[in-house]
Amino acid sequence: MSHPWRPLALCATGSKSVSPRGNHQRERNSMKQPDERQKRSGESLSPIDWAAELARHEPWLRTVIAARLGEPQAIDEVMQEVAVAAVEQKAPIEDRKKIAPWLYRLAVTQSLLYRRKMGRKRKLTDRYAQRFQPSEHDTRQEDPLGWLVAEERRGQVREAMEQLPKRDAEILLLKYTQHWSYKDLAEHLDISESAVEARLHRARKRLRDLLSAKNVIEVSG
Repeated sequence: MSHPWRPLALCATGSKSVSPRGNHQRERNSMKQPDERQKRSGESLSPIDWAAELARHEPWLRTVIAARLGEPQAIDEVMQEVAVAAVEQKAPIEDRKKIAPWLYRLAVTQSLLYRRKMGRKRKLTDRYAQRFQPSEHDTRQEDPLGWLVAEERRGQVREAMEQLPKRDAEILLLKYTQHWSYKDLAEHLDISESAVEARLHRARKRLRDLLSAKNVIEVSG
């Protein structure tokens, strides 16, 4: 005798029916995933206030530009180009920790473009000498000999800094004008702390050799 027809899902033993509630739960979980990713990325998805970031990084960026160009009057012009390029950049930066290294590379690039536009590298020794000439009200006139000796020494140090490779002058200025630690330098230049130590060691030695050749300092042994 034939059995009446029954749905397969009901007569198959051990089979599991698909619950609509389970489907809805998976849909809700999949909808939550972008939100969770957004929370994990945190502030990386929020728009970057470039005016605030440029103001925060401007002091050390100016030091980088000064080391690359050596011309005080060029710093403002290059900084303006850096600001324009930062605001108009096409690819958004998602990781805020990468802002400083990106601005560093941008400052270096804009400095190179400035030098190329000017056509040649200018010597600054005479310009610095004029800048430090005593005025009528300069108290250094009270000790002309001491002032001359100090000015000569400063001039020799400036000449030595100008003769250094730009990367050496740059890292020395960042270290001793911004008072940065190895960690600070590594984060802003996007290199390792061991690379910072190696670059500083090489830059100090080159500067010391130049100053020794000018008889500004004595190197023992």
